[in-house]
Amino acid sequence: MHPNRAFFGVFTVLLCLPMVSAAPGTSGISGRITFNGQPAKPQIINMSRDPSCAKSNSRPAITEEALTGPGGELPNVVVYVSSGAPAENAVPDQPKTLDQKGCRYMPHVLVVQASQELQVVNEDHTAHNIHPIPKVNQEWNKIQPPGAPPLKETFGREEFIPVKCNIHPWMHGYIAVLKTSRYAVTGNDGAFVLDNLPPGKYTITAWHETYGTQTQEVVISGNEKKAADFVFKRH
Repeated sequence: MHPNRAFFGVFTVLLCLPMVSAAPGTSGISGRITFNGQPAKPQIINMSRDPSCAKSNSRPAITEEALTGPGGELPNVVVYVSSGAPAENAVPDQPKTLDQKGCRYMPHVLVVQASQELQVVNEDHTAHNIHPIPKVNQEWNKIQPPGAPPLKETFGREEFIPVKCNIHPWMHGYIAVLKTSRYAVTGNDGAFVLDNLPPGKYTITAWHETYGTQTQEVVISGNEKKAADFVFKRH
């Protein structure tokens, strides 16, 4: 058995990744993200320095920076319309939630729109230190004890922001700040759907924290579904 397949069985149980973030529609773009080559091997995380964290995981936790499925399926890829979509001025009323559970960030990659409220929740029995490290947005670093109310923040500029916990060094994730609502985050099957796109020429961008960024130009001429698959390789 390929060594990565054994880990994939563990990560499938551990993670509840969204399939897509778009609702069904009559026209749009869909595809699948895969990895070609020898993928990085996930590592088991040692949480023994904080017994509360270790006890909160019934199965060994593994790193999520380069997970792949048995067929090369690539989860945690942000796929979005980077140009061509109509301008959007409205900010979503509903906040997005970044959860801390089992001393992990859930989801590992969270998308928020620019100026949309972000709420950070701590479900663990230990304190966390939430530290996003942006380059164009304002950096902040806040501690959140167990049982504390959600932290509420916003990011005004488009950016892929790494976030870490200064107390638990294995806790890493990303907050993807986008200007558009036309986006998806791939789940275990690597699939995505961008629906309800009117006729036009679009640039579709796929971003992965380890394997980088790819783009494709897609033209929708009518009420149709177009395919756009992406294949990533190790740099």
